[in-house]
Amino acid sequence: MQDVGIRVIWDEGADRALGLPKYETAGAAGADLRANFADRGSVTLAPGARALVPTGLRIAIPEGFEVQVRPRSGLALKHGITLPNAPGTIDSDYRGPLGVIVMNAGSEPFTIAHGERIAQMLVAPVWRAVFEEVETLDDTARGAGGFGSTGRG
Repeated sequence: MQDVGIRVIWDEGADRALGLPKYETAGAAGADLRANFADRGSVTLAPGARALVPTGLRIAIPEGFEVQVRPRSGLALKHGITLPNAPGTIDSDYRGPLGVIVMNAGSEPFTIAHGERIAQMLVAPVWRAVFEEVETLDDTARGAGGFGSTGRG
């Protein structure tokens, strides 16, 4: 496992007492992000609704890496709370506020309280592709078979 330094600053009005993102267990791949409302309030999401939830943070990611923002499995299973663009990508050259798009895919309203763990962030290496135009592509067993072409089960 390689450590990657992520520099962090607080947004104005953010609650610093919530602390920086952290890994909850020694084997955790993702560090938890918390809702950090400047007014220390909350937001209630009706079923099907989504909101941009602030974390109170801005981060600097080293070139050659990205941060992926993913749902928390417990919130997804118990309440239907997910991230509609999962995994969300934060590029190494972005320096704006770190917000999380949260969606209620459940059947009941859900309140996100100030300080609640809402998502997890993973640091991942990035490979840049070199695109090359060609006249043909190599053949494979699957070929041009699309969605569901490999069957079920």
